[in-house]
Amino acid sequence: MGRFGLIRAFGTAVMLFLATAVVAGNEVSRQQGVPGGTAEVAGTTLSIGELYRYQSLIGTTPEGYSWSSDSDTVLFLWNDQGYSFRDIWTYSVRTGEKTRLTFLGQDSVPHAERPGISQAVMLGDSRVAFTLGGKLHIREPDGSVSPIETEKQAVRGLAVSPDGKWLAFVSGSPVDTRNRVTLGGELWIRSTEDRRENSARRLVGSDDPKIYVQDYEWADDSGSIVFHHSDDRAMPERDIYFYADGELQNNRVIRAFPGDETTRARIGLVSLASNEIRYFDRPDPKHHIWDYGLSGDGKRLFISGSDLEAKEHTIYLYDVGSGARETFYQLRDPRHLRPDWQVDWAPADDGLIILTDRDGWLHLYHQRNAGEPPHQITQGEWEIESFAVDGTTKSLYFTANKSHLADRKIYRVPAAGGEVERVSGSASGTHQPVYSPDFSRIADWYSSDTMPPELFVIDTDRPREATRVTRSPQPEFYDQTWADTRYVEFSSHVDGMKLVARLSVPANFDPTRRYPVIVGSVYSDAVRNQWGGRRSHPTWGLDQYLVGQGYLIISVNVRGSWGQGREHNQTQLHSYGGTDINDLESGVRYLIAQGHADPDRVGIWGSSYGGLMTIMSLAKKPGVYAAGIAGAPATNVWHAYPSQMWIMGPPEGDDMPARYEAQSPLYHAAGIEDPLMIIHGSRDPVVLYSDTIALAEGMIEREQMFELVTLPGAHHGWDLENLPQTRFSFRKMIDFFDRNVKNRK
Repeated sequence: MGRFGLIRAFGTAVMLFLATAVVAGNEVSRQQGVPGGTAEVAGTTLSIGELYRYQSLIGTTPEGYSWSSDSDTVLFLWNDQGYSFRDIWTYSVRTGEKTRLTFLGQDSVPHAERPGISQAVMLGDSRVAFTLGGKLHIREPDGSVSPIETEKQAVRGLAVSPDGKWLAFVSGSPVDTRNRVTLGGELWIRSTEDRRENSARRLVGSDDPKIYVQDYEWADDSGSIVFHHSDDRAMPERDIYFYADGELQNNRVIRAFPGDETTRARIGLVSLASNEIRYFDRPDPKHHIWDYGLSGDGKRLFISGSDLEAKEHTIYLYDVGSGARETFYQLRDPRHLRPDWQVDWAPADDGLIILTDRDGWLHLYHQRNAGEPPHQITQGEWEIESFAVDGTTKSLYFTANKSHLADRKIYRVPAAGGEVERVSGSASGTHQPVYSPDFSRIADWYSSDTMPPELFVIDTDRPREATRVTRSPQPEFYDQTWADTRYVEFSSHVDGMKLVARLSVPANFDPTRRYPVIVGSVYSDAVRNQWGGRRSHPTWGLDQYLVGQGYLIISVNVRGSWGQGREHNQTQLHSYGGTDINDLESGVRYLIAQGHADPDRVGIWGSSYGGLMTIMSLAKKPGVYAAGIAGAPATNVWHAYPSQMWIMGPPEGDDMPARYEAQSPLYHAAGIEDPLMIIHGSRDPVVLYSDTIALAEGMIEREQMFELVTLPGAHHGWDLENLPQTRFSFRKMIDFFDRNVKNRK
């Protein structure tokens, strides 16, 4: 069972979509918009206010999938009317019926944004445990709902034991509502048959909120729980002062910079019978923990981790009884950037299955014993994103971009090696699977460039068939003409590396015409075949609006991104604002060479790291872009998270401080000649608003013109906190790009 007992999952579709083909240097995969529109118009005719509304045009994404123990019923969180409040629904594979179990959101005010139920699991007797507003609730078979652990707050991580007798969860200290943070985390269990309030028993806890349980897993015998324990006491606290609601406020956060003390982590095992806790120490508790797992017989434990710079991947194996530790696997690569590793027990506890890029691409390996060379199971110039082990059939299920960089399809392969079989059909798009306990079914979150996310269910005995469970978009969605999204390949103008980009063009695209272009939103891992491209920002509507107004939108799979192998991503080492912005320029050059882009009307934008690339692009490449918008821009990497040392390197050595200054826009802003807008929330704990002010002060002193949009009290995700703020921000962006790019004189 996966972390917190949840396996990330998704559901398939009645496959009505076009396959993607790639032809180097050419536009490919002309995927037409959703039926209902015509190519007589460029795209949607809706305004930003109509695209972003409380009753979502694209519907409410089905989330939070979990399976019943008999693999017949999948539970999910959804709102069939498109409002934000998610209630609990189930779908029965046996009957084909979809049923709504709770109606807690039916009285929601239409013009309100309530997240609704955040997690739910089935208890095995037609009862459902779920969290709402940080409180644990139970839904009885008769439909009644009541809070069950009224004394606990910030409840999360629900997981039922394999034998169905216990419900485990993590509970934090009271939520700090002003700063929207959860403090601490204690591990609790309660009997699934016990209907009394506040009957949970604490297994792991501390009075210090800086010591907490981060996540956990049940042992297969249900007699113990292995957990990830974190200690933040050595980390610095920082004050983020800001004005909001008419007064000065302070968002005090635990926040480390490169070189500061970081979280100290360890793995523990607690017995349900005795409450005895055993910890399994590593040589350096400050090093990252990426994975851990107890063997099926409970006798062995692995911990997969790395150094702080993610250069050395190490897997330790422990004897649970004695605590003896051995180094099972270790590989050091001084240029390694991405900790995409995943580890799990092989079928029958016969060693470990390891996802690693040791051959240059992320593939699966089987290693039986400590120190022996791992046996490669999959290979090829494509990458695996994640995998799950089916011990019964001795198969490995995984998602990968085997068909195309932008796709994430589901495959399976015998653990012993052999033919790779596609499970999710031939349709292009993104699949995120949650496997049933016996792997007979897959709940599949599926989306493509032409389809907002939906839940499908796949029968693994008939792997290329799928049943569509949800229909989320509102009827008006199908009346619109949407952008035509395709994928293009071209070579870097600097070193010739093959690059791939996601390109959205008007439905009435004229290949002989030169269009204004927006590069972005720029970020790593930005090329994905799913509705809106990236999920971390709600920019699908902004992109569609811009295309409807005659822009082209391009996103490049810049260096440091997943999916094109180690040679592609490792060239990003020590190169924030270097190799990556060259890749963006290569995309611009490609569109100009194809005759599609007006070289005088190209804009760029991105947020966070994307804001770094935007400012660096304007500073280092004057004249390439007519204008740029930087949201919450990471202008000073001295204030990055320590994890960014994967790319930046440590803040020490003979090349310091020059190395950090070379990667910080703050030290290059004097080169900005073209119009710049900065959008930033004043409460942001990730990228400090004070760094934006430092940049602004320097530009003012140099008499450089720019526009600053401050969002009072907004966090790092400035465009997804609430609809008024989203609409305001996107309208400001559109006005800026229209003035400085589209209508540039």
